Amino acid sequence: MKSNLEAQEFPWPQGFLWGSATAAAQIEGAARQDGKEDSIWDAFARVPGAISGGHNLETAVDHYHRYAQDVGIMKTLGLDSYRFSTSWARVVPGGRTVNQKGLDFYGRLVDELLEAGILPWLTLYHWDLPQELEERGGWANRETAHRFADYAEAVHGALGDRVAHWTTFNEPLCSSLIGYAAGEHAPGRTEPRAALAAVHHQHLAHGLVAKRLRELGAREIGITLNLTNAVPNDPNDPADEEAARRIDALWNRMFLDPVLRGSYPADLLRDVEGLGLGEVIQDGDLETIHQPIDFLGVNHYHDDNVSGHPLPAGEAAPLLPTGSTKSSPFVGSEYVSFPSRNLPRTAMGWEVNPQGLRVLLNRLANDYPDLQALYITENGAAYEDRVEADGSVADPERRDYIMEHIGAVAGAIEDGVDVRGYFVWSLLDNFEWAWGYGKRFGIVRVDYDTQVRTIKDSGLAYAELIRASREPKTAR
Repeated sequence: MKSNLEAQEFPWPQGFLWGSATAAAQIEGAARQDGKEDSIWDAFARVPGAISGGHNLETAVDHYHRYAQDVGIMKTLGLDSYRFSTSWARVVPGGRTVNQKGLDFYGRLVDELLEAGILPWLTLYHWDLPQELEERGGWANRETAHRFADYAEAVHGALGDRVAHWTTFNEPLCSSLIGYAAGEHAPGRTEPRAALAAVHHQHLAHGLVAKRLRELGAREIGITLNLTNAVPNDPNDPADEEAARRIDALWNRMFLDPVLRGSYPADLLRDVEGLGLGEVIQDGDLETIHQPIDFLGVNHYHDDNVSGHPLPAGEAAPLLPTGSTKSSPFVGSEYVSFPSRNLPRTAMGWEVNPQGLRVLLNRLANDYPDLQALYITENGAAYEDRVEADGSVADPERRDYIMEHIGAVAGAIEDGVDVRGYFVWSLLDNFEWAWGYGKRFGIVRVDYDTQVRTIKDSGLAYAELIRASREPKTAR
């Protein structure tokens, strides 16, 4: 593992992008301003007990009104690029007609970024489906895929002259399985068949939009997936090996293979047989889904140490989508649990193992040799900050987490993997979905009472690494 100093001195490839990322629902606020209507997260936040602390998205961190200040912070940090999402519920409220005021906001944001010399990296879907579309079936309804294509065309029509990089979906695993089967994310449904339908319809929507954007002249089109290493707790235990295979099929290959190979994994289809996935796949769908893409965004926070046995008595489960109880319908009748490897953990309960990112990147390069460029589109950690007497914010654990994972990216590049950028999650502390405002991922602290922003020590360290990476090095 490379040290911070070694990461600064590493000869990063020419044009390597340093960025940070956010999502519209988590930061914008202005939940009912200028024509915006409810997304599924606005509605979910009103369900008693759905969000920790009873928090909501009404104000969030007020980025809608403070975007210029936030872009100024990005410039201070030296970011090359900013990965943000447009809100479907703001651009096409209710899924009905295009809201020009919503498009105008993103036009102002893009102009501010370009004026600051920061590359806009746009994500079309980061989980904020218009609630009205959810009431017509949401992602379990095939028609939603076609409505998504119309929304994407509207965004491209307004911003396509200034935005070159287009991401169709962010982490469809979360907005399908966790939202429609686990019930932990919006819309809060616990319907396995609907969840698998949502998976397929989001894949279809990706393909429809990738094709349409290409026809409209978009230059860089990709998708972002959250991917893990499913590690068998005991590689010599058949039950652990089988549990890891199932998790890999469900969390990785069910999303990678349709997009990159035009097919669902055969073992995954056997695992979910009888749960309706085959019923929603129509002739030509997989051909539509398997569109050429220019990049794959990789979101990675932790590995998953997987066992086919119950957790030992007294061992707490980490905060993971499937928990550690008897398995969901997707992984058969066996137990699937996530035993501790006695590694450090973040405030989310997630293991810290930077080397896992290097392993994952090599796996992607080896298993999908036709894959175009890779970008780390999210990587970061939640920890408790310490606000010092002088107003500075000490977060040494987050700083080390980020630097060690950047070191893992450098190692993967040395291995020959074509990684072209790194986006830290997140630029700002924000609404962390079902955890509300209780988990802070930002490299910039937000005081939720005053909305004052303060660059944390991790952000200062990231800025220094960016600065150092631009100094002349031995050419690669």
